[in-house]
Amino acid sequence: MILDDHLDESGTYVGKLHYFCIPKYNYMEYMDYGFVKVAAGVPHVLVADCYYNIKQIEGLMRKAAAKDVQIMTFPELCITSYTCLDLFSKQTLLKSAEDALVTLVSNTSDMDIFTVVGLPLVTGNRLINAAVAFQKGKILGVVPKTYLPNYKEYQEQRWFTSSLELQEKNITIKGNTYPLSSHLLFENGTTSIGIEICEDLWMPVPPSSLLAMAGANIILNPSASNDLIGKQRYRCSLIGQQSARCIAGYVYAMAGYGESSTDLVFAGGGIIAENGSILKESPRFTMEEQLVVSEIDIDNLQNDRRVNVSFMRGANELLPADIARIPFEPAKDKKIELTRFVDPHPFVPSGDALTERCEEIFNIQVAGLAKRISHIHTKTVVIGISGGLDSTLALLVAVLTFDALKIPREQILGITMPGFGTTNRTYNNAMNLMKSLGITSREISIVKATGQHFKDIGHDPSVHDITYENSQARERTQILMDIANQENGLVVGTGDLSELALGWATYNGDHMSMYGVNTSIPKTLVRYLVEWVAANKMNDTSKAILLDIADTPISPELIPADKDGNIAQKTEEVVGPYELHDFFLYQFLRFGSTPSKIYYLAQKAFEGKYDKETIKKWLQTFFRRFFAQQFKRSCLPDGPKVGSVSLSPRGDWRMPSDASSNLWLSVEEWIF
Repeated sequence: MILDDHLDESGTYVGKLHYFCIPKYNYMEYMDYGFVKVAAGVPHVLVADCYYNIKQIEGLMRKAAAKDVQIMTFPELCITSYTCLDLFSKQTLLKSAEDALVTLVSNTSDMDIFTVVGLPLVTGNRLINAAVAFQKGKILGVVPKTYLPNYKEYQEQRWFTSSLELQEKNITIKGNTYPLSSHLLFENGTTSIGIEICEDLWMPVPPSSLLAMAGANIILNPSASNDLIGKQRYRCSLIGQQSARCIAGYVYAMAGYGESSTDLVFAGGGIIAENGSILKESPRFTMEEQLVVSEIDIDNLQNDRRVNVSFMRGANELLPADIARIPFEPAKDKKIELTRFVDPHPFVPSGDALTERCEEIFNIQVAGLAKRISHIHTKTVVIGISGGLDSTLALLVAVLTFDALKIPREQILGITMPGFGTTNRTYNNAMNLMKSLGITSREISIVKATGQHFKDIGHDPSVHDITYENSQARERTQILMDIANQENGLVVGTGDLSELALGWATYNGDHMSMYGVNTSIPKTLVRYLVEWVAANKMNDTSKAILLDIADTPISPELIPADKDGNIAQKTEEVVGPYELHDFFLYQFLRFGSTPSKIYYLAQKAFEGKYDKETIKKWLQTFFRRFFAQQFKRSCLPDGPKVGSVSLSPRGDWRMPSDASSNLWLSVEEWIF
């Protein structure tokens, strides 16, 4: 064990930091950071030609094996094709389908991919639309379709029987008996697979809902689903929503080219979703076979299920008694290489979604501040304006709030408080912005008051240490609080989520306010919010000022400027790049990810921008600061929650201020 004295950059002594060396542990032996590689296969088929069809299926399986796929599904009735119509009642087709299935299973015994194919099967006196799961030359189980469409262009009840009407619990295929049920779960470690077929998904209570409550975290759906105008958008929405309700991965494969076009057209394609997000969607209307591959994050899904304590509510009453759990073997010698996109900026969506998010966030912030102003019966707010991003965002929220409440902007009191490190650029931007927005502005220098304070406490002002910096921050906060008392107003806080995570705030300085409008806004999003207001809500004068503020280096300006009058103290040079810290924060809080997984994902997300050592350095900094600075978060002022990640001690994050960080810092030997 190594002990090391440490003084926090923001002025807090955090004592001895403990670093433990523990035995090496190969996390890659455990399911590759929780990812499972899945695929939807869409083969070219010929109607009623079973042996041609299984050759195409086998070919796609071998392509999938070359990509290290572990789990895959093919479309509904793919061994015969979906569009056989009354040929389904002919013994020749049924016998050929059964023979072809056994041949396919045997021919692929050298592969360990867990695979699902569809075909008609006879059980007792009935015919079922079946999904057969197999692996390494063995059939594992058969799932019959539950909801058989029999309206408009569909007529499945003409040939097939629903699982709801079956009495058999087993099915015989070529003399061998296998489990038969719509309630089968195929399990391997933390991976649990459930199967539903096409129309099952479109029901008010799909079978996958119950399968998920029983433990399934990956749902496979072999489907046919012909195409109509607008149907694909609805279908994608349905898949995304069901994956969200089930907190599961969802793999959907639908019939494509080669199906009969007598009356219907099947566009083909695969869709892979995870907890509400579409990870991969293939093109439709292609004449070629398709293999759609992505990865499902089992760890994240299981974390969300544990956090959502309502997920299993009612399970005792809802779950069927005949759930059967069938083990399957893990895929061996397959290292997961991620093909899915790892977003380096998870708080910042792209395209139209960014515009929508900015507008929604401002609406939440404005609504929160408006309620607080109305509740305390004040018509004045006080904000410290530095010319930096955070105070600018808080000011913009106040302006839009006063406009919404029909209170004159003049009753917003913006105070700029130049100190030892204030530069001309930030000072001028602060003054010009307040003027352009039409608020009341005041300038109160803190130089003399802080200088007197240094004399009072016996501090040498030439020593630019933590005392030097934090004295300025606390002086500014005192001014804001006292003026708010004078004016019967409300001090609006400016600190953001990223600063709270890192503790980059002076305790009882800028850490404190009467209402913090930015408290759950990450630093990487603040700039976009300011730019969005500039583009959509401001005149040309204000817009130009806001864009220059957005382009200014992030700094508390507590250290004197350099000889050229430029900012000398740049926050990201001290604590690290905010885009890295926001990425770490999102993965840690949103999914509870381990340091090793965050490190792995960060390398993927920031490939070509940050090397491994840089990511490692700042990841360790993140965890060290996050644990050491909880005492500041434990006494935060109120502020509106805007996203899925928040550090409010009254809601999303309740952590002991003296929790040990050893488990998160003890990683040198086993993750790096």
